[in-house]
Amino acid sequence: MATYKAPLVDFAFLLNDWLNIDAHYQNINAEGMDSELALEVLAQGAKFAESEIAPLNQIGDEQGCRLHNGAVTTPDGFAAAYQTYIENGWNAMLGNPDFEGQDLPYSMAVPVHEMLNSANLSWRLTTMLTESAVLAINKHGSEELKQRYLAKIISGEWTGTMNLTEPHAGTDLSLLSTKAVPQNDGSYAITGNKIFITAGDHDWSENIIHLVLARLPDAPKGVKGISLFLVPKINVNDDGTLGSPNAVSVGSIEKKMGLKASPTCVMNYDEAQGFLIGEEHSGLACMFTMMNDARFQVGLQGLGIGEASYQGALEYAVERLQSRAPQGIQAPDKKADPIIFQPDVRRMLLTQRSLTEGCRALSMLYAKFMDIEKYATGEAKTNAEVVIAYLTPICKAFFTDMATEVSNYGIQIYGGHGYIREWGMEQYVRDTRIAQLYEGTNGIQAADLIGRKLTRSNGAMMNITHNVFNEIVNDIADSDYQAHALGLLTQWHTVSESLLDKSPEYCAAIACDYLNYCAYNLIGILWLSMLDKLPDTENQAYAKGKIKTGQFYIAYILPRAQQHLHAIEQGADTVNATHLADFVFA
Repeated sequence: MATYKAPLVDFAFLLNDWLNIDAHYQNINAEGMDSELALEVLAQGAKFAESEIAPLNQIGDEQGCRLHNGAVTTPDGFAAAYQTYIENGWNAMLGNPDFEGQDLPYSMAVPVHEMLNSANLSWRLTTMLTESAVLAINKHGSEELKQRYLAKIISGEWTGTMNLTEPHAGTDLSLLSTKAVPQNDGSYAITGNKIFITAGDHDWSENIIHLVLARLPDAPKGVKGISLFLVPKINVNDDGTLGSPNAVSVGSIEKKMGLKASPTCVMNYDEAQGFLIGEEHSGLACMFTMMNDARFQVGLQGLGIGEASYQGALEYAVERLQSRAPQGIQAPDKKADPIIFQPDVRRMLLTQRSLTEGCRALSMLYAKFMDIEKYATGEAKTNAEVVIAYLTPICKAFFTDMATEVSNYGIQIYGGHGYIREWGMEQYVRDTRIAQLYEGTNGIQAADLIGRKLTRSNGAMMNITHNVFNEIVNDIADSDYQAHALGLLTQWHTVSESLLDKSPEYCAAIACDYLNYCAYNLIGILWLSMLDKLPDTENQAYAKGKIKTGQFYIAYILPRAQQHLHAIEQGADTVNATHLADFVFA
């Protein structure tokens, strides 16, 4: 199995040469933050990912999680690695400083999160959901709830979960039936069943804080009648100490295709004590604070798996001897040439690398705007919120689709060995497949992009995002690169505007094509911007390979956008002309 190595050189280029992170921190008045600190955070994060959790990845997949007497046990080493993680402050990176958080910029945290995903995705999921729970409680929780719970969750002493899905209610939360009955002491009795709950129980922390969607007795029907509740596994006394166990139990652990080291639980609530977060009947809005963060984080899961699969495939391609290269003998002292000299293997490796590094650039641009939203005020903050909202479904869906493609190439490069568990490549395919379903399937992400973000705003959100990319284009010094990037941006804007007067049925039929068209084009602009900056970076050995990777993306991958554009312009009628009877055979 390949050994994971964090891509610190690529991150250094993105932070210093491409994003100009020092100027960015000055612009948003992020006091005490600079590129030196950012690179040190990344170096230490890389050390933890490589040495502490990457060695547990295959072990965890083989052992899986166990449920015994109502308690979940995770694979060997997982809980100990978590204690090291929280002792070194990693869980508190983004936390509110009023509750012992470090309040670091997202542009420092996002690379670390990618590394954790690459090293051991099953392990990362629990910490990811805890961070998302922190956001929801910090933004919507009462002062009393914050004082009682937030510091412990930020530190990682307690972990968090998100409880949405029920057996009969997946994406359609209007069908949700978990009940919340008000009690005389101001709390609520929560009763119901939730499924697919990541880290619903485990042996990492002494308490787990569940965020649960439920309905009050007088709640209106539909999503407008949903409220959000904080439900601890162990009740917390007024002095902050742990009290009696709450009426929360694990029904079972789901048997999954992948992520076997991450416990996905069926959770039962039997009049469990819960506390309202936010206003009554506003639970969905509160939960979306958590969910939107989770959607981007799921995108990072795809990015992390893509990088890990690429690294494994590259290592194997350099070492594996098979046949002679079509351009002539490359290793005369050996009985065959390494397969990396086969053009088709290089094509697959370049596809892996160009997609992964293009997505990484978009993730760092996203992180930059999360920084602006976090630290800035006024119009800058408002615009950053819009850009984040517009890019979220693109990052979630495209990154995870990319990961499935890239990880399958990883198996292909290994040949038959890629299908065998001991090499680790098939695990990446199994582990990343769920990411296309998490937090709303990728079809739902596409519907969100074209429905809520594009047409419902009458193009306003797209126009603000366009302005951001226009600034990137204007910053390109090379006239050829700039002209190409401007052409991509202009076409994307024109295509987006052309959809504003289309019917909802039309837009729904081509939503996935629109999302992919956006992704390929916008990442193409980012690649042209990076190509413009690469000649000036100090590490020219790195720059040489990255330039060739970028050129491959522009020549070989970017044309996919035009295929999606053709489907946008021509495909909706054929989709919508098909009816139920057309799928039924006698």
